[in-house]
Amino acid sequence: MTTEATPLPGWPWTEATTGYWQALEPWTAWQDRFQPPFRHGVPIDLQDGWVLVLPIRPLPQSPDRALASLIANQASLAVVDHLSRAMGRLAQAYQPDIVVGLPTLGMVFAPGIAQSLGHARWAPLGYSRKFWYDEALSTHVRSITTPGAGKSIYLDPNQWPLVQDRRVLIVDDVVSSAQTLTQVWDLLERLGAQVMGAVVAMRQGQAWQQAMGPQRGRQLSSVFDSSHLRLAADGWWPVHDAR
Repeated sequence: MTTEATPLPGWPWTEATTGYWQALEPWTAWQDRFQPPFRHGVPIDLQDGWVLVLPIRPLPQSPDRALASLIANQASLAVVDHLSRAMGRLAQAYQPDIVVGLPTLGMVFAPGIAQSLGHARWAPLGYSRKFWYDEALSTHVRSITTPGAGKSIYLDPNQWPLVQDRRVLIVDDVVSSAQTLTQVWDLLERLGAQVMGAVVAMRQGQAWQQAMGPQRGRQLSSVFDSSHLRLAADGWWPVHDAR
């Protein structure tokens, strides 16, 4: 955490994320401070005696709305290891044959989860199309945090045997709109995988419920949930709609 809050230009009760995701704090230091309004950061109770404070990231298209942000590849190794072990415990229930890591940030957690399951390897998906790739092993995805028309996500043809006719667990960092997750889920099933479910570090908001539907929604596990936030005069308050 930064020692002095520097508000982002035009955004009250926000600050640069440089010092976030670097350390876990004991629950006892936060036990009386979990209630809103939140200023600069949102404390997440990991239910294991530790708290991870997430920075507040305003949405550019809605000046009064924000998200609690997790950028896994900017987190300390200790935080990644802690979340990976928690995700690995959730993964045990799915009994997968192979873990599939989603780019980019799901790939931060996938190796640790595969290792916790006793697997020797995991299968990565990627955004970069190599010359030997096959468009039939790809799908088009969009993300709430990546503006624009979206991009394609690929499975290397050499990795196809790892998922075909296998019990697959999808791993990502965050699910929000679930657009990427549902497209990848469809792709893997189309390629002959038996998708057992998905494990993420954070479920963000509620829009993912409608996108995934009841069945797949029940097959999604997370270490923690976070609400969307709305700006008020005294700070940021959770909201519980699907926007």
